[in-house]
Amino acid sequence: MKKAFIGVSMTALTLLSFNTLANSCEGFGPQTPRDIDQLHGENKRVFSLAPPASEMNLCNIHFHKNAEHKAKDFSVFAGNGKYGGYQCNATSSLTEAELRAPKGKVCKNVKPGDTIEVHWVHSSCDVTPGKGLGSCLSNECANPDLRVETQVFLVVNDEDALDFNDLSYDGNIVNGYHQAKYIPQTTGKPVEFLGSTTGPSYNDKQCSPLQVTWSVRPACAKVDINSLAQWCEDNVFEEDHAHGVRQLVTDPKLLAPIK
Repeated sequence: MKKAFIGVSMTALTLLSFNTLANSCEGFGPQTPRDIDQLHGENKRVFSLAPPASEMNLCNIHFHKNAEHKAKDFSVFAGNGKYGGYQCNATSSLTEAELRAPKGKVCKNVKPGDTIEVHWVHSSCDVTPGKGLGSCLSNECANPDLRVETQVFLVVNDEDALDFNDLSYDGNIVNGYHQAKYIPQTTGKPVEFLGSTTGPSYNDKQCSPLQVTWSVRPACAKVDINSLAQWCEDNVFEEDHAHGVRQLVTDPKLLAPIK
């Protein structure tokens, strides 16, 4: 199975398809996404937490339309469809100015007032950031530790909100590791847990076999839609749209305990 990973070309880590391998969830390790306020989990598969992101290489950045995870600050249910998931609670209190439509389409399917969940994917391999999961692996490193740093954003038309370009990569290297220029540090202590890859290819009957350490910040932040539009037009990850979501995993047998 490891050899099969090497040739995979992906648009996002969470869209990796193992349809021929994952016909049921029996025997699979802990799954993602989850309600990060619910600590209980009964999955018996255990693996070590990945190193801190600062000691790994950033290999991919992508985002999903609506939050895949759920927390007190993003708990408005957005439905069961491909772009279901959860919205930031503050969505209903946005101003008319924040909701003003920008010129043209943004990332094909994003508008002011939308919620997005951003994934900064890190690998223990000696790799360079790029497109999809293929950038997190190499011929010499087929089974890396993976860590996903996660932040949920409320998209607004406001130049005073966070600039998405400041959250990107742009060749930033710190202590020899490829790193994002900035990941929000003011949205609460990240909730760390063991899980899997996500995305609409998976559900409670078809689980992901990959082992991932997750670090999910519990509060929403606002990001300027104009900067997001600029990023989608030109980034090393070749990301130009918001991806779909995997519905929330609630079966305790598919969740790791949060300690």
